[in-house]
Amino acid sequence: MKTCLVVDDSSVIRKVARRILEGLEFEISEAEDGEKALDACRQRLPDAVLLDWNMPKMDGYEFLRALRRLPGGDRPKVVFCTTENDVAHIARALHAGANEYIMKPFDKEIVEAKFQEVGLI
Repeated sequence: MKTCLVVDDSSVIRKVARRILEGLEFEISEAEDGEKALDACRQRLPDAVLLDWNMPKMDGYEFLRALRRLPGGDRPKVVFCTTENDVAHIARALHAGANEYIMKPFDKEIVEAKFQEVGLI
């Protein structure tokens, strides 16, 4: 079973994402900020990360840059999930190593399509 780390400071978003991804046969772990997510990745790298941009302590962009510097940190597929929809944000996320980008609010069809695009499904 593939693993996915859902990183978002909103427990509601984490719960929705968990329900969708478990339906797609993923084993889910959660983190409410980038620091906790990075700690989780140091313990065990997931196959995928569904990543919020705006979070306390360490935002998604900082987390992504730190993840990509870890041994094997280039392997997880990272899908940014955010309300930021301007081209500069998208370009910055992709430049930092994100594989795809989802806008909030999202649904099962959107998540499934993006995860297929990056080869997770």
